[in-house]
Amino acid sequence: MTEALSYNVYSRNCPARWFFDRLAERWVLLIIGLLRDGKPLRFNELKRQVDGISQKVLSQKLKQLERDGLIVRQVYATVPVTVEYQLTRLGLSFADTIEKVSQWAEANVEQMFQAQQQYDAQTDAMTPRPSMRYLG
Repeated sequence: MTEALSYNVYSRNCPARWFFDRLAERWVLLIIGLLRDGKPLRFNELKRQVDGISQKVLSQKLKQLERDGLIVRQVYATVPVTVEYQLTRLGLSFADTIEKVSQWAEANVEQMFQAQQQYDAQTDAMTPRPSMRYLG
């Protein structure tokens, strides 16, 4: 029986930090979010639903997620070839977290905008303005 390794993501050399790097990529969260119901989706379905993503970037992100063990790619010998993507068990376990984050973001984005406006107004008010006196 093997012992589970212990990681600390706050440690500079923790190998689990790559996960945060992957999460920082907005497309990754959106792709996993779309696949969270467990239903396989075709490449073009994903591209249509992830508004703004290019074909090249979607392809890159899907390959990364497959390599990370979060999605599985299924190819069907049809004409043209059909390719579907689906979350693995590992991906599904993470998709619940993404759904909660998505719901939180949608519910709180307006408060964040208001906080930004207040911060910017305070910062602008505290910024010294050059004197308009004529010193000539």
